[in-house]
Amino acid sequence: MHPRPSRRRPRALAATTLLASAALLLSACGGGAGGPSAAAADAGPPVPGGTLRFAVGSDQGCVDPQQVASNDSIYSARQVVDSLTDQDPETGEIVPWLAESWQPNVDASAWTFTLRDGVTFSDGTPLDAEAVKANFDRVPALGIRANLPKGYLTGYTGTTVDGPLQLTVSFEGPNVQFLQGTSTHSLGILSPATAALSDDERCAAVVGSGPFVLDTYTPNQSITFTKRAGYAWGSSLWGHDGEAYLDRLEFEIVPESGVRSGSLAAGEVDAIGSIGQQDESPLTGAGAQLLARPNPGQVFGLSFNNARPIVSDPAVRTAVAAAIDRAEVVAAVFTSQTQPATSVLSSTTPDYASQESLLAFDAGRAASLLDGAGWVAGPDGIRAKDGQRLALEVVYFANAGTNKPALELVQQQLRAAGIEVALSERPIADSQAVSQSGEFDALWGNLTRADPDILRSQFSTRLTNFYRLPPSELDDVLAQQAATPDPAARGELVARAQQLISENAYSVPVAELTTVLATGPDVHGVRFDASSRIALFDTWKAS
Repeated sequence: MHPRPSRRRPRALAATTLLASAALLLSACGGGAGGPSAAAADAGPPVPGGTLRFAVGSDQGCVDPQQVASNDSIYSARQVVDSLTDQDPETGEIVPWLAESWQPNVDASAWTFTLRDGVTFSDGTPLDAEAVKANFDRVPALGIRANLPKGYLTGYTGTTVDGPLQLTVSFEGPNVQFLQGTSTHSLGILSPATAALSDDERCAAVVGSGPFVLDTYTPNQSITFTKRAGYAWGSSLWGHDGEAYLDRLEFEIVPESGVRSGSLAAGEVDAIGSIGQQDESPLTGAGAQLLARPNPGQVFGLSFNNARPIVSDPAVRTAVAAAIDRAEVVAAVFTSQTQPATSVLSSTTPDYASQESLLAFDAGRAASLLDGAGWVAGPDGIRAKDGQRLALEVVYFANAGTNKPALELVQQQLRAAGIEVALSERPIADSQAVSQSGEFDALWGNLTRADPDILRSQFSTRLTNFYRLPPSELDDVLAQQAATPDPAARGELVARAQQLISENAYSVPVAELTTVLATGPDVHGVRFDASSRIALFDTWKAS
């Protein structure tokens, strides 16, 4: 069993063989990663009270933590819910939160949790085993917006209530990635009344047990929260007991990067997200703090719709991979903390394995691949075969200021290789619908999770299969890694999966996402969790 450690300095739980693969150190850049910032350490004791005004670039159109996947929406939705466990951002270790302890059976096909006593949702109902069962029973019935939690519960056969505070979650086979999933916002626990609502009703309002309570939500404008009075069951990783320091959170949707930066510099907001390269110097010059942390999970890149004729050709996909100069894209567009991608997984993800040799920029190889596949350059430089131009539509979403300039540079690089690219921007609220429809040649994006099972959710033909991949060895490898308790054996399988994805260019990695936030000089205690999303329980303002 895994007992609950004492607050403020979590006891190092004995690493089990099931969890050792997650014990990867995730490096932190700047202040605030995983713990109080350096500035906070010099600012004296925390000051309770006040309102934090946070400007983000987009709104996914939903406040339900189990249905949002965009960082800008997760920042706010995360403050409403607690999770069964938490994940140490420095070690990858899974530690207690709502669950005081847990125990898998021999093959990890069933997990028994013991909940802490005295927890309530903000509507006054108790958080007990029945409430957790109501949440997990509901997840498989959620719609396309809930791709993440449904992946964590793959093979779910039910939850047995063993007692008021004890439950057993069962699967049809071994599921070693489930425990990490219980630490995420996607499996955050909502009140039974909220869990029973329709998908759209949950997107409009939710009730959780977290340190803040949803007050108002105006889509594409603002989301506000008030402090939960009497809150006393924070994660064992957090810095203090009791209620949050801040009285109120106000998230504003401000799509333009320059407006967000200007608002922070003018003191009109206290924090902003999605910092661009051009923002760094002006913000630091204005006295702002830059808080940065690399995101684990799938990196930014192009993932192809294999049902489309042109990109179903492996030669085209591998030529795209060879024609992109990742170092140039990163240097020109992203913040100074960003690294070029060297695998479909970021280098901070457990069981990352470099595929750099398969992803080297090589314009000559790109040309040779296309020549060999019969694509001949036309008068305007764009290649064609059998009367068809080598033209792709790349769809991206308006949730990061770097998306458009990064893709415009990729567009130029691919044109030099004779590949014509049309860019199509869509609202972030359309992301799941576009993925499900298959109306794209390639999708640009990333997905954050501090577990390599993120690859199964994206590339297994046995799940959503948004990329219309054909069944292959990759399916078996992804299924086996999710069911392999031995860390070394699982690591080998995850490495093989990365190799297969790169060899077949199912996804062409470009840049590792590093989350960079900026806060005013009087803001302290903003914490990044293991997935580089923010926890505001310990946050406070000096004035």
